[in-house]
Amino acid sequence: MAAEREAVLRPGDWITYDDEDYLVVALAGTSVRLRSQSGVESVVLASHLMAAPDFAVTGTEPLPALEPSGLLATLPKPVLMAAKEWESHVVEVNTGLPSGAKPGTSPRPEYDPAERPLVERAQAKADELGVGLRTVNEKRARYARQGLWGLVDQRLVRTSEPTGRADARLVAAIREVLDAETHTSTGTRSRLIRRVIKAVETTHGEGVVPLPSKNTFYRLIDALSAGRHAFGSAVTRRQTANRPQGPFTPTFADRPGQQVQIDSTPLDVMVVLDSGVTARADLTIAVDVATRTVCAAVLRPVGTKAVDASLLLARMLVPEPMRPGWSASLRMAASRMPHMRLLDVDARMEQAAARPVIVPDTVVIDGGKVFISDTFLRACERLGISVQRARPRTPTDKAIVEATFSSINTLFTQHLAGYTGRDVSRRGERVEDRAVWTVPELQDLLDEWLLAGWQARPHSALRDPFRPKRAMSPNDKYASLVAACGYLPLVLRGEDYLELLPVAWRAINDYGIQISYRTYDCPDLGPHRREHSGITARRGLWEVHYDPYDLSQVFVRTKDGWITAPWTQWPLVNAPFADFTWQHARRLAAEAGLDDTNETAVARVLDGLLTRAEHGPDTRSAKVAARTRIARAVPAPAVAPETERHAEPKAEVQPSATAVDFGIFDAHAEAERWL
Repeated sequence: MAAEREAVLRPGDWITYDDEDYLVVALAGTSVRLRSQSGVESVVLASHLMAAPDFAVTGTEPLPALEPSGLLATLPKPVLMAAKEWESHVVEVNTGLPSGAKPGTSPRPEYDPAERPLVERAQAKADELGVGLRTVNEKRARYARQGLWGLVDQRLVRTSEPTGRADARLVAAIREVLDAETHTSTGTRSRLIRRVIKAVETTHGEGVVPLPSKNTFYRLIDALSAGRHAFGSAVTRRQTANRPQGPFTPTFADRPGQQVQIDSTPLDVMVVLDSGVTARADLTIAVDVATRTVCAAVLRPVGTKAVDASLLLARMLVPEPMRPGWSASLRMAASRMPHMRLLDVDARMEQAAARPVIVPDTVVIDGGKVFISDTFLRACERLGISVQRARPRTPTDKAIVEATFSSINTLFTQHLAGYTGRDVSRRGERVEDRAVWTVPELQDLLDEWLLAGWQARPHSALRDPFRPKRAMSPNDKYASLVAACGYLPLVLRGEDYLELLPVAWRAINDYGIQISYRTYDCPDLGPHRREHSGITARRGLWEVHYDPYDLSQVFVRTKDGWITAPWTQWPLVNAPFADFTWQHARRLAAEAGLDDTNETAVARVLDGLLTRAEHGPDTRSAKVAARTRIARAVPAPAVAPETERHAEPKAEVQPSATAVDFGIFDAHAEAERWL
């Protein structure tokens, strides 16, 4: 009855709760009415009351703890059998019958509870086993608190420190030296031992701290370096040390665009530049967390520039057009995405590929200069996109895009000619000789693979809530979330694309607009020459947008719309060039003794540079020129037909500029030409 009494709470019991004694007045469902000693009554939920750390029923023993079954299973058989034998004796003292007694068995006379009190039964057991009464009572108390585990000989289950009996000062020195090895080149254990000995002697003096034998020293180092990769890969060691101490929290999103993670990394494949130079390309991608859609992917030679992040953002917000040679199965109309619903909003969806257009609410970036630049942040601000920066050296803040890079390497990059492997230890011989893809070809191949090999491929992190064992593809997940949350993207127009380009404030003079010693002019600028723009904050200067990867033209905002002004020296060069190409040409002109502020002279040097790059040797000039031509290889996004009116005047004014026109064109006509 005592055991039953301990497990039941009844009206009239006194309890301890919240450092005060209470009388249990009544029980009503899951509520307990309590009255304090001062007469104040309160009602408390039973679950809250019994979960309180200091809850106890006055006058009763604490409830017994459950036996640690896992620890019992690890005990040696003799130790477990000895504990069970003591359990049988303790149970016989408490109840009169040993554990496992058959029904109908009568207790022995010296253990009969009806004839003998508990004290005499305990003394009888002590006499039987040849131990003291205190030992029997201690066994009974430990069995009441811990069950069978309380009867185990604790001397046989004591845990030991992995460092054994080594001096604490030596252990501290080893840990300190191991921490210092994180960012150094991998060495051997003998080098670590030498550094530890030097550190101990410097801190405590020579011969003060006892040093173990060589074999013990090695075992001590192995025990303390477990999981650190102290003598393995330096990359793995740094990554392991960089892991956050807190628990990993998965990133969730309930709708498309709720969170988009953006990052850049060098692609593990060698590409061929126009000059024949082989180099690695940078890949910048944006991944939607909710659907795992790769919203956009941009390849660039050498280094990703700040404007690339803005162009990536622009490509996310426009439909992906079908291209010549692509299978008809890659059309959005052939997929399970809500094509007709999107087509009612934007006619460009008719010829779009099966890639969702996702407008992000929040983008997660790291501290790279590409993403914290004014160009990118200004673009996000204009589009109403919140920018969230990841913590420094914490890749887990954008773990999904990091994992996507690994998937692209596994599923796509490793199958390409010129694949380098993720590090030099996995690189084959003369990888440069196997490189065959140019950046434009690889960009087109990547775009096609993202449609066929990524968007339609089941992803292990995407699950149907009604069929959790079935993985869904990004396109299927997008379709289901659109139906669930009513998501409908409002994509960019062609003029919106211009807004993402960098801005320069300039005056419109008689000769046109000058930027970095380049002059841009066209007849449409006539009414605005020597005129005030009306923007007092900019002293009447005009807002001029330019593409750093194509300086052959600029775009001027006026009250009547955009005006495209080509470079006046364009017929001399007649090839697209980037800002870094222009700066390099100016340096070459200065080295040749020419005036680097004379745009005609620099234009001749630039033309010669681009011409020599086609047949010249592998020089720095060739590399710069190759980067220039490839930088503009990514197709411009399709735009709405209503912006067509801005394209016609440009074609009439400067026909030669149509080869590098920004791309404000008729989407329907262009799509028909592709087909």
